[in-house]
This record gives sequence, structure tokens and C-alpha cells, in this order.
Amino acid sequence: MNVKALLVLLAGLGVLAGLSVFTVDERQVAILLQFGKVERTDLTPGLHFKVPVVQNVLKFDLRIQTLDSDPQNYLTSEKKNVIVDSFVKWRIADVRQFYTSAGGNILQANNRLGEVIIKRLRDEFGKRTIRQVVSGERGEIMDELRVAANDQADELGLEIVDVRIKRVDLPDDVSQSVYNRMRAERQEVAKRFRSEGEEQARELRATANKDREVIIAEADREAQITRGAGDARATEIYASAFGQDREFYKLYRSLNAYRTAFGSTSDILLLEPKSEFFDYFKGSEARP
Repeated sequence: MNVKALLVLLAGLGVLAGLSVFTVDERQVAILLQFGKVERTDLTPGLHFKVPVVQNVLKFDLRIQTLDSDPQNYLTSEKKNVIVDSFVKWRIADVRQFYTSAGGNILQANNRLGEVIIKRLRDEFGKRTIRQVVSGERGEIMDELRVAANDQADELGLEIVDVRIKRVDLPDDVSQSVYNRMRAERQEVAKRFRSEGEEQARELRATANKDREVIIAEADREAQITRGAGDARATEIYASAFGQDREFYKLYRSLNAYRTAFGSTSDILLLEPKSEFFDYFKGSEARP
């Protein structure tokens, strides 16, 4: 065998080896086909071998895929239109079933899955009113939709990871009607709250005024008691002092009266000279 033939043989063996070896990435799932029929689906990530020409390998992305559909119109139980924008997260769960049902075509799988989601959304929105859809039951719709859609996704070999409603919009005429109704309801609630607040305020003011009157009355009573006790004590002290030296007591009170009467030069006092007021201005023989 000459060198040229040897090189041709080696090149052929190299090509044959290249056609016989393949790898599966950890982000992929693969199936081995033999004459177009599924032979193996348990290919783990790593290096594998196949029979050239007889066997073929198809690889699919194992990561989570996104189906982002265009916004769709749906009817509520009130026969009102709502515009819903949603998306779906899915991945391949059974590669054999995926290849058998959708031919391993991602676009075809998205189309069929989109039909399932649209049907389920139509059913879910058809059971609810606009208010339920907009205000409080969006999470419940998504949970029920994910569970229901998974039953049919199994037929495609897919798993629904999540279903999310991005937006729920109303047509302009419906939006205005809903807005007016909601505003009227909020105004009614606000009116009721204001009325209840005013009633509570009146009750609090009445209670505070009553407590104020009681406190003032109690304070006046205690002040009168204290004042009466003080006056009684002062009278007692005056009486005791008067009893000890009556003449000095009369002099002391007269001096206080003189100080008060003659405290200002502008005051004019008309009294009879013989009145008792001037007793201490006279000689001691003039006083009784």
C-alpha cells in the first residue's frame, strides 16, 4: 500500500470517527434516532457514540422557554371585553413525547401551546366579572391556568413552569364606566367615614366638656374648702392675738387703717373730728 492510499484511508477513518462521536451539552436534551425511529432518549450530558448513516442525533434546548403571545380580547361573565397580555414559561419534560407530538419543532410547540393557553384564558375570564379580573383574582386565575394547561401540555411532552398575566386593559368605554363606578363607590365610603368621624368627634368633645366641668367644679369645691379653712384659721389667730392684748390689737388695726386712708396725697377724706377713727390722734386722756 502506497503512502497516498494510506493517507486516504486515514482520512476516511477520521471522517468516520467524527461522524460516530457526538456530545450532549448539560443545557441540552437529545434523542438517538435509528432509521428515523426513536432509539434512545436517556442520553446524559457528555461524550457519546453512534453508528454513522444508520443513526442520527437530535438535540433540543433543555432550558426554560418563553411564549410571549400578542394581547388577546376576552369576554367576562358580564359579556364585557377585556384586553389581556400574558406570557408562558415552559420547558421540555418528555423529549420522546415532544418529538412525537411536535416533531421536535419549537415553533410548532409554541403554536399548539398558545392555542391551549388562549382557550384556558377564555374559560377563566368567562367565569368572572370585570371587577374580579381587575382587582383581586388575577393570582387565582394564573394558578388555575397553570394547573389546567399542564394537563394538555403533557400531551406535547412539555411542562408549564409559570403563567403570568402582564396586563389587563379595558376598552375606553368600559374603562370610563368602571372608573366612574369605582369613584362613586370610593366617594360613598369616604362620606361614610367622614360621617362616622364627625360623630365620634362630637362624642369626644361632649365627654371632654363634661370632664372639664366636673374637674372645675371639684377644683372650686376644694378651693372653697381650703379658703374657708384659711379664713377660719386667720380668724382664730386674730381672736387669739386680740385676747392677749386688746389695746395693742386696736392700735395695730388703727395704724393699718391710717396707712390705707392716707397712702395717697390726692385722696380727700371727710370725717367728723370726734369720730372714733381719730382716737389715736388725741391724747391718751381722750380715749376711753
